[in-house]
Amino acid sequence: MLKRLSQAKKWQMLVYGVLLVIVVIAMFSLKKCASSGGMSVASRANVEQNSGGDTLDVAIEYSPLYYYAYGDTLGGFYYEFLKLLSDSCGVPMKFHPVVSLEKALDGLDKGTYDVMAAQFPVIRENKQYHLFTHALYLDEQVVVQRSNNGAIAIKSPLDLAGDTVNIVKGSPMRDRILSLSREIGDTIYVVSDSVYGPEQLFLMVSTGDIKYAVINESIARMMAKSHPDVDVSTAISFSQFQSLTLRKKDRELCEKLNKCIDKVKKMPEYHEIYNKYLSI
Repeated sequence: MLKRLSQAKKWQMLVYGVLLVIVVIAMFSLKKCASSGGMSVASRANVEQNSGGDTLDVAIEYSPLYYYAYGDTLGGFYYEFLKLLSDSCGVPMKFHPVVSLEKALDGLDKGTYDVMAAQFPVIRENKQYHLFTHALYLDEQVVVQRSNNGAIAIKSPLDLAGDTVNIVKGSPMRDRILSLSREIGDTIYVVSDSVYGPEQLFLMVSTGDIKYAVINESIARMMAKSHPDVDVSTAISFSQFQSLTLRKKDRELCEKLNKCIDKVKKMPEYHEIYNKYLSI
């Protein structure tokens, strides 16, 4: 029996490894596309200093929701939104795809980037050190779990009593889950992952490496379209604004971007982009 369990575990790790290889291949495709010279996109690794002038250097997270490259196609809600904002308000932008939030924040703080578009929540702790623009949209968090022919174990947050959930390190959901644990009078164990992002946590649930994860609904819904064995219908009832991040000192730039954001959100093109990526 132990041998069968060991073989099953090896098979899970093999499947997960294949999924990670696909992600790596996609990242190499991004680098190839970025170096093709046809668009204003550059790999973060090739950036040593700010572009200067009127051009805004934007660190943008490489993920299905923020920015992705598939063949010769570039997409993602944030990418298309920022392109629309750039064209509509006459603000030149240079996009720098990033994978690590830590390195993106470091580049922002050092002045390599002017703006960061990544999963960095608008919460009190983060607002002490950074500025946030007006919200682009409102999101909430959901439980990612495997389903068995539509049957799920976690139908409400109360069902998490005595169980363990995985979250991305720095997620505001930690405080929410711990508060929920106190409310129901039972322990909910929280594992904060400092290595993987929400997409990887989703895949780890799909392959059975972890039991539950809590991530943003927008990303969960997008990935669930290609993973029918994963359920993302159980909300944790915690909404948060999704915005662009700037350095604390760049208040003038933040105000300028806020005016542009307010203008763009009234345009029909914005609603087309929203419906394309966020409409459920």
